[in-house]
Amino acid sequence: MPDETLLEMLKEVRWKTLKLLEGVDETQAHFAPPGLNNTILWNAGHALVVVEHLAMVQTTSAASQLPPAWFDKFSWKSNPANVTEWPTISEVVEQLKNQRDRLAAFIRTLSQEQLDRVVGEPPRSRTVRGMIVHGLHDEADHQGEIQLLKKLWKVR
Repeated sequence: MPDETLLEMLKEVRWKTLKLLEGVDETQAHFAPPGLNNTILWNAGHALVVVEHLAMVQTTSAASQLPPAWFDKFSWKSNPANVTEWPTISEVVEQLKNQRDRLAAFIRTLSQEQLDRVVGEPPRSRTVRGMIVHGLHDEADHQGEIQLLKKLWKVR
C-alpha cells in the first residue's frame, strides 16, 4: 500500500510551487535584487534538482532525468552569477510537472520496508522516506524565496 502521507505532501508542496510560478514571465523570472544572485528561476530549478537528486537518484541509483547541465545551474553547488545560459521558466515548470508525476508513480511502488531502507553515507544518510521528505521540505523553503522575490519585483 502506498504511503498516502508522502503522496499528499508531494501534491501540496508541488501544487504551491507551480501556483507561485503561474504568470511569471522571463523578465520577472530572472530578477535578482541588488546584492542577491538567486532568482525565481533559480529557486524553481533548485527545487527541481534537489528533489530529483534526493528523492529519485539517491534512492534508486538511477540517472537523473533532467537535462544534463541543470545540476550545474541549479544545485547547491551552483553559482547563479556565473551561469550564462538558462532554460526558460516554462521549461522548468514543465520539468516540475513531469517530475511530480514520476515521483508520485515511484512513491506508489514503495513498500514500507523500502521506505525504511537507509541510503547515503553518514552523516547524511536517511531512509528513502527521509530523502523524499527532505527534498520536498527544501522545495517548501524555496517557495518562501519565490514569494519574496515576487513581492520585491512589484515594489522595485
